[in-house]
Amino acid sequence: MKDFKAVLTAGGVGTRLLPFSKEIPKEMSPIIARGDSGNSVLVKPIIQAIYEQLYDEGVRDFLVVVGRGKRAIQDHFTPDQGFLEFLSKKGKGSNGLVEYYEKLKASNIVFISQPEPLGFGDAVLRAKPYINGSFLVHAGDTFILSSDHLSRLVAVNSRYAADATILLQDVPDPRQYGVVVGVEVGKGVMQIKAAEEKPHKPKTKTAIMPVYIFKETIFSALSSSKPGKSGELQLTDAIQSLCLSGKVMGVKLRDKELRLDIGSPETLMEALQLSSKYMGTKPS
Repeated sequence: MKDFKAVLTAGGVGTRLLPFSKEIPKEMSPIIARGDSGNSVLVKPIIQAIYEQLYDEGVRDFLVVVGRGKRAIQDHFTPDQGFLEFLSKKGKGSNGLVEYYEKLKASNIVFISQPEPLGFGDAVLRAKPYINGSFLVHAGDTFILSSDHLSRLVAVNSRYAADATILLQDVPDPRQYGVVVGVEVGKGVMQIKAAEEKPHKPKTKTAIMPVYIFKETIFSALSSSKPGKSGELQLTDAIQSLCLSGKVMGVKLRDKELRLDIGSPETLMEALQLSSKYMGTKPS
């Protein structure tokens, strides 16, 4: 994945996590993970875990879309040598900060401002001036605990020369997700024929997970889309446009692959429980 730029979206307000999210970005919510050595258990912000997962897959160019009040994310992604020296003087371990900072120093990270929370689609569109070629988009509040979902996504995207390749998961109640209809073309792979954001009567239980690979055609689709539900620019609406004009593929998560989502108090508690149970191990 070294040729891909990654867009991490972290501009949302996180209203379902108020009052916590009033001053602390939801993307800074904690999950439990193992350190690089595999011998230590660490508490990491979920967006750091996402960044490191992409870094370990070879990504070095990151565009982080942040909104007002997200300065904590920028600070966290800025190495603080003085703090490391403070820990050293106190005889304290860095709990993985040294390794994390080395990764940051080896990365190119650009922060893009999203002044108003105008939707996931608006966040992706703001990355347009920095993109040349296919790129990856990953929401900053959802971590996938898996060994190879990213490589499968890249492989399917390349094999079908798709305009978009999307991570999918069958869920019991898909009404709070983007939902797709498609045709299975291989084990765990489908060609998507239609996509709808948060339908009242979903046609399937196959939901969009917020990890995508796009060609630059997504920007034209977003630019011609109108604000959808909640008055926001919906990425799912632009994907529906691509279904009509191009090729959109989907890759399903396997049964043992876990999604850690911190969008609400309930899913935050579940993410902590699941990450505590697996402590950063990768399901087969």
